[in-house]
Amino acid sequence: MLKIFFNLYVPNQLIALEYELTKRIELIKFGPPVEYVYSPIEYALSVHLNFLNKYCCGTKNILFLGMNPGPWGMSQTGIPFGEINSVVNWLKLSGFIGKPQKEQNDRKITGFNCKRSEISGRRFWNFFKSICGNPENFFKYSFIRNYCPVALMDASGRNITPAELKGPEQKRLRDVCDKALVTIIKLLKVEKIIGIGRFAEQRAKNVIKISGLSTKTLWMPHPSPRSTDNKNWNDKASKVLNDLNLIQFFTKTSDICTEIVS
Repeated sequence: MLKIFFNLYVPNQLIALEYELTKRIELIKFGPPVEYVYSPIEYALSVHLNFLNKYCCGTKNILFLGMNPGPWGMSQTGIPFGEINSVVNWLKLSGFIGKPQKEQNDRKITGFNCKRSEISGRRFWNFFKSICGNPENFFKYSFIRNYCPVALMDASGRNITPAELKGPEQKRLRDVCDKALVTIIKLLKVEKIIGIGRFAEQRAKNVIKISGLSTKTLWMPHPSPRSTDNKNWNDKASKVLNDLNLIQFFTKTSDICTEIVS
């Protein structure tokens, strides 16, 4: 009974943490070049909650940490690296998706009707589909979230990453995102964080050092085509998992939630 209660408790805690983080980021007064702030945890809340209820029913050994939502991924679906086909046909998620308060004309939110495919998300989930078989085997020991769950864009719709921010805006964003990350590490009892890209790795390292946690911080290349020297990303990701002796956590066996509950 205690295990079942814990399984129900974790998603509720996570959605409260992510929603509070979203609202805190929205309170930051971003100056130019930031013109648009998209909060998918807010307008795609039901999809994200379904994601948590389905795939985060207990503690996690590994946390994959992305940077922030892309325009054709999480911004559309509310799911980290949330490429449409992967979210619908592999993760099997659904739910209501609304609109941001202020919408950029070239970055309209159409949710599951979006015709664009986010390359980063497609690469990430297709890779793990190839080695895990089903999503339950990916989420048995691991989970994934973005360091910053809010998308920032300039007037033209160009994505502005947290790494590009300057001055007091940068500090305020990092302060609230760092604090949320510490809380989530403790809640999920994470033993290893894999930063997807150098920015996520560095933020995780900073958080671990300041908080005094024993969590190990690791790195894998970001699947974005914008990343330098990023051809054959599948081979690079596979090598990282093998070199770090983590491939054992991603096998085509068992079912996560039924095992934990029983």
